[in-house]
Amino acid sequence: MNQAVNPNTQAIVAEEVFPHAPAVVWRVLTSGELIGRWLMAPKGFEPVAGCRFTYQTTPAGEWDGTIHCEVLEVVPNERLAYAWKGGHESNDGYGSKLETVVTFTLSKTEAGTRLRLVHSGFVLPKNDIAYRNMGEGWKKVVKNLDIVIAEEASSQKH
Repeated sequence: MNQAVNPNTQAIVAEEVFPHAPAVVWRVLTSGELIGRWLMAPKGFEPVAGCRFTYQTTPAGEWDGTIHCEVLEVVPNERLAYAWKGGHESNDGYGSKLETVVTFTLSKTEAGTRLRLVHSGFVLPKNDIAYRNMGEGWKKVVKNLDIVIAEEASSQKH
């Protein structure tokens, strides 16, 4: 079924080239223990389509702070996508209902691996606080990723 693009949604896009092979970047994106070092510790994550897992963040109002995720697509060393849902209908601003998708796409470059992160489906104005906060948040995540990928790459050499 082809879903019409909602003109009122926005996506956060972050791109970075890491001087490491796609397999190293992939391992950091798909290991629960490593995800906990650059984002938040996931509960129940496996890089398998259909896997449901959660992240826990700060609660607000009626929302308990649980982010419900489901792996939508896994193409080893190339693409990982999962649903990212949270919030509650009764909340305005922080903790408003959120139904989004996070997609990581890897492509080999001469310099290493290009990572393109797209967090799509923010409904504006309802999700504008989440959109702004997470826009800043994902920039920090990419910096954290840089550190964890470098550590992982150097640990593989020994």
